[in-house]
Amino acid sequence: MSTAPQHPLAVVLVSAALLAVAAAQAAPKNSSAEKGIAYRWVDEQGVVHYGDHIPPEYATQERAILNNEGVEVGHLDAQKTPEQLAADARDRAALMKQKQHDAFLITTYTSVKDIETLRDARLDQLKGQRTATEQYVEGLRGRLASLQSRALTYRPYSTHEDAFRMPDDLAENLVRTVNEMRAQRNALAAMTETEQSLRAQFQADIERYRELHTIHTQ
Repeated sequence: MSTAPQHPLAVVLVSAALLAVAAAQAAPKNSSAEKGIAYRWVDEQGVVHYGDHIPPEYATQERAILNNEGVEVGHLDAQKTPEQLAADARDRAALMKQKQHDAFLITTYTSVKDIETLRDARLDQLKGQRTATEQYVEGLRGRLASLQSRALTYRPYSTHEDAFRMPDDLAENLVRTVNEMRAQRNALAAMTETEQSLRAQFQADIERYRELHTIHTQ
């Protein structure tokens, strides 16, 4: 049986198709093209690009992984800066600290009353320290008044021409007493800050304990 002569263009198309099939069969099995994987990324001008590989200059930027139908099947975040990594580390540490404190609240206290009892005990202890410090300051104030009265009889505070120069030990006691009073006043101010912080911390613990108790009872 005779066959019709083939058109030259048809021969070319068939040959090209056979070559494409052969190339596909010879391609590495683990290539992105074989798996139907593509990537989408955005350049510095905001232009969206697609391809079966990421150019090196965009390898650290955010990009999406697409299947052979163009559907996003994965996402790769941009490489973070040292500052962002440090912030993430701080956030993780804060979260871990909060979880540990929550566990402490749940396992240590059986009720809000327990927290309030400990708070009141700590405040009473601080109040005792404040009372002792205030009494000590009052004693220092009396000592300073006595030293200043003595200093008035010596030069340069005395107006008498025959007044003696202030003894070194008196001058040293004056300086030492003034410095000690300053230190104790600072200590009292620190106690006030500690008391405020203590009240705030215990109040936060009470509120958090109630939240956790509600969560565990739901």
